Amino acid sequence: MSKKILVPIDISESELTQQVIPHVEGYAKQDDATIHFLAVIPDYTYFAAYGLGYASIAPDAKEREAAAMESLSKIVAKFNLPEDRIEKHVLSGSPKDHILQLADDIDADVIILASHRPSMSTYLLGSNAAAVVRHAKCSVLVVR
Repeated sequence: MSKKILVPIDISESELTQQVIPHVEGYAKQDDATIHFLAVIPDYTYFAAYGLGYASIAPDAKEREAAAMESLSKIVAKFNLPEDRIEKHVLSGSPKDHILQLADDIDADVIILASHRPSMSTYLLGSNAAAVVRHAKCSVLVVR
């Protein structure tokens, strides 16, 4: 039974979202689950890595989070799911850390996430997907 499903969404990768839609809809309908959608956006340290000048022109956290929530809401609208069973979350920082933490916080039964096609550096899974699979306390469905 999957009463609580966590679906991390990369709002910059619409192709990945398209891959998970049928899986999320199938799981959700099977168990009348609540679906928690999560978008993780880069925090200040991400922008700072590109140099102090770029960090100073980066939008502030509230602006980034508001824009991400708007994008996430548009993406979630593509899913055929009842609105009363959808929850949306936007966080800033490390995707893998926030996915694992939110899964624990909501007591998720399953995490459904898309993974990029592997490269030699990640070999089998994307680095975030690999970390989630390795450390999650619940089942994880990785969609390609």
